Amino acid sequence: MTVSSKVLIAAFTGALAFSPASHLLAQNNSDSQIQADVAKALDKKQFKDIHVETNNGVVRLTGTVSTYAEKEDADRRVHHRSNVRAVDNEVQVSGPAIEDATLQNKLVEKLEYDRVGYGTTAFNSIGVSVQNGVVTLAGTAYGPTDKDSAVSLVSNYPGVKDVIDNITVDPVSPNDDRIRLAAYRAIYGYPMFTKYAIDPGKPIRITVVNGNITLTGVVDSKADSDAANIRANGVPGAFKVTNLLQVANQQTAKK
Repeated sequence: MTVSSKVLIAAFTGALAFSPASHLLAQNNSDSQIQADVAKALDKKQFKDIHVETNNGVVRLTGTVSTYAEKEDADRRVHHRSNVRAVDNEVQVSGPAIEDATLQNKLVEKLEYDRVGYGTTAFNSIGVSVQNGVVTLAGTAYGPTDKDSAVSLVSNYPGVKDVIDNITVDPVSPNDDRIRLAAYRAIYGYPMFTKYAIDPGKPIRITVVNGNITLTGVVDSKADSDAANIRANGVPGAFKVTNLLQVANQQTAKK
């Protein structure tokens, strides 16, 4: 066989190896493997109604789950599988249909007592709004753990179809911590506010950022709101106090 013949044969063999047909076969094999890996990752009771399609490394999820948290969990599990290029998550949350105002009130109540016993309840001020089952969380959290806890609570609540997380986390600051604790003592240690101090949900919420105090929550009267404002203004080192306390029966759906 001449040298030129060998070159032609090698070129022909290479063309076969990289032909569209062989490439498609390799891709199909890859998609089949991804499909199998994803099916294994979703082999849980809560994912039994999820359907999986794979095309060129892109996984499409359809079907239903009971809670938004399960939808998010399925998405994370699929993203972590090898060779998955993208995930098109079209899974629907099939939980109970709850009227928006009712769902909002329930979530506000749940969040009010979230993190009780951890010492940070009074320092979280998280607002809730609901539209067509989609929950938007706003406001501030004392730390990442408090934020994650609020998002998890809402994501697992029946009737929630989606969650938009707009919560900001207070910056780490020893000086803010000092002011925060002083404001807490000034307000909850005041005899007039004993009724609020004994409530585990701590109705008067105290946010401190860069030395600025913001009061949120619900009190029984304007006199209580004014007194809390005066107590906060007496905290040494505080630059400014913004009083957003609402009076009972006049409050919006915010914690």
